[in-house]
Amino acid sequence: MSDTDPLARNRLGGAASPYLRQHADNPVHWQPWDDDALAAAEREDKPLFLSVGYSSCHWCHVMAEESFEDAAIADRLNESFVPIKVDREERPDLDSLYITVCQLVRGQAGWPLSVFCTPDGKPFFVGTYFPKESKRNQPGFRQLVDRIADAWSDPEERADMEERAEQWTAAAKGELEEVPDDPGTAPDAAFLDSAASDAVRRADREYGGFGRGQKFPNPPRVDLLLRAAAREDTDTYRTVARETLDAMASGGLYDHLGGGFHRYCTDRKWVVPHFEKMLYDQAGLVRTFLAGYQLFGTKRYAEVAAETLGFVERELQHPDGGFYATLDARSEYDGEQVEGAYYVWTPEDVAAAVDAADLFCARYGVSDAGNFDPEQELDASVTGWNVLTEQASIPDLAAEFDLDESAVEERLAHAEEQARSARAERPRPGRDEKVLAGWNGLMISAFAEAGLVLDERYADVAADALDFVRERLWDDESLARLWKGDGGSGGNAQGDGYLEDYAFLARGALNTYEATGEVEHLAFALSLGRALVRDFYDEKQGTLYFTPADGESLVARPQELDDSSTPSSTGVAVETLDALSHFTPDDEFATVAETVTETHASTLESSPLEHAAFVLAADGLAVGRRELTVAADGLPDAWRETLGDRYLPLRLLSVRPPTDEGLRSWLDTLGAAEAPPIWAGREARGGEDADVTGAEPTVYACRARACSPPRHDLTAALDWEP
Repeated sequence: MSDTDPLARNRLGGAASPYLRQHADNPVHWQPWDDDALAAAEREDKPLFLSVGYSSCHWCHVMAEESFEDAAIADRLNESFVPIKVDREERPDLDSLYITVCQLVRGQAGWPLSVFCTPDGKPFFVGTYFPKESKRNQPGFRQLVDRIADAWSDPEERADMEERAEQWTAAAKGELEEVPDDPGTAPDAAFLDSAASDAVRRADREYGGFGRGQKFPNPPRVDLLLRAAAREDTDTYRTVARETLDAMASGGLYDHLGGGFHRYCTDRKWVVPHFEKMLYDQAGLVRTFLAGYQLFGTKRYAEVAAETLGFVERELQHPDGGFYATLDARSEYDGEQVEGAYYVWTPEDVAAAVDAADLFCARYGVSDAGNFDPEQELDASVTGWNVLTEQASIPDLAAEFDLDESAVEERLAHAEEQARSARAERPRPGRDEKVLAGWNGLMISAFAEAGLVLDERYADVAADALDFVRERLWDDESLARLWKGDGGSGGNAQGDGYLEDYAFLARGALNTYEATGEVEHLAFALSLGRALVRDFYDEKQGTLYFTPADGESLVARPQELDDSSTPSSTGVAVETLDALSHFTPDDEFATVAETVTETHASTLESSPLEHAAFVLAADGLAVGRRELTVAADGLPDAWRETLGDRYLPLRLLSVRPPTDEGLRSWLDTLGAAEAPPIWAGREARGGEDADVTGAEPTVYACRARACSPPRHDLTAALDWEP
């Protein structure tokens, strides 16, 4: 190899991705996924070894330390393969493609994702984490690399591998690209009840959540139960939703000192998490806890939402408004990077930091036995590590310590503040500071909703973040995937946006308009919606693809119908286009939303729980939105309070100028020749005389395509029935 050959060296040193840079010092000659690496693979007829992960992935770090830092393994990879590193957060299209193959072949998937491919990217061997040496019936990575390299050099075995690659690629294309031959009938209003019943059947009624193994937060499933509970007034739906909310708020998934949620729990009982904190989890769970607060009136749910928003502002917000991607699971302990070290407590730690140590330990289950085993490489004498989980209620603590409940709450609050201060002195987890368009859209929606439910100031946070993303990632035509600062005052936009970027950010812009009443945010949402339809909608197939029509050609062009760690981008796109159709006389948005839902109707009906976000979008189409048009100079404070107390899952709030004269400048901003139906003829009215305009804030409530008379009392408008 010459020095100019890309395979002669590790090329990750200049990458923007922190995950890729973490591997820049490996002896493996890692390549980014780019034309140079792929051309070299074709030229030298070498298979690809594709390793997909992300910066806060615990087992990604473990595999790197065990195998990718091993000189002998690196030599074999460099000699016989083109090793490529991919950050799944930068390239969700590649991740979707190869994770689908892993699920089809192995029945499960995760990260690190390890894929061996032909030089043109067709996979023939796939798995996740591999230990360095064989253990527990799992092949060792060292032996695996040797075996695959030798097989590729054998003509007969290589032919088998290439045949398998063709079969797997065809299966992936079928799974990701194909649509039903004939569209179905979109689910009707009754389907929500059926989907919620499926959620109940699959719920863990003993510990909360879904399934009997590891517990993942899945906000769309809880949202589905909440909506069904409100519509059907079914106690079971309410109970199952509350069981899950309570489990997430009281267990180890939640950071009881700093606010915010970890990625998922490794056990059925919600005790031990994987400790990374992802922006998208905070966003989805804030919205769900706010909805739970509105439906049930449970103050704790509002507190969890507010504490989580506080965590995001402190730990994940760029000074100019946008939101960073993640906090790592690991931090320094005794000279090593150890998962959970920042968050766990021993009784000795508590005693050194907290005055009311016994009370704190009783509340959060801190014991000598511990509930979390530190990493195996640490000295065996390190024991008694505890993830904080709520183990005793305030009344129980009052009885145990012979105190009034108010005294318990006061002492606990002081103890928690002391523990927070002590924890702040520990080495902190690393932070991935890339700003992803789609994830920011999710978080913007959460802050906007909190601006209506909790405090108006949160709407300002949403607006600042939206401005940050619009200025750095939107060029008036297209959206970039991410922005990464350069360590100074500048930074760079990188990569093409995917469907999730357009859909999530469009919804965030629409929600910010609802919370602020500022038309510029609505204009941005409409622009994103038009670009989404232009780049991702296939009229012939009647579907939305995850990658743009003019994007990089991979072995399959994926769709994203199901929920994963984030809600279905197709579902959010359908929901958002449906909402935006109320603001434009052009019916393209509504047509696309309806067509895509009809195309995938059979998929929703066959497995609603895997497609909960899409089911919720389809329900919005079936039932119709609850339009609330407010003609006023701004949303009155009393009305904001009323909205905050009401659970209105299909609410579409639109604050417009009080007069049609004032509305003209808004129409100019939107480039609209005439007022859309949601604004047309809905001026502010005066007193009891509907013919006198401009005197008082006026609300028009519309449901099921019927509208109330103009009202000056929001409660009366909300209670109006067609």
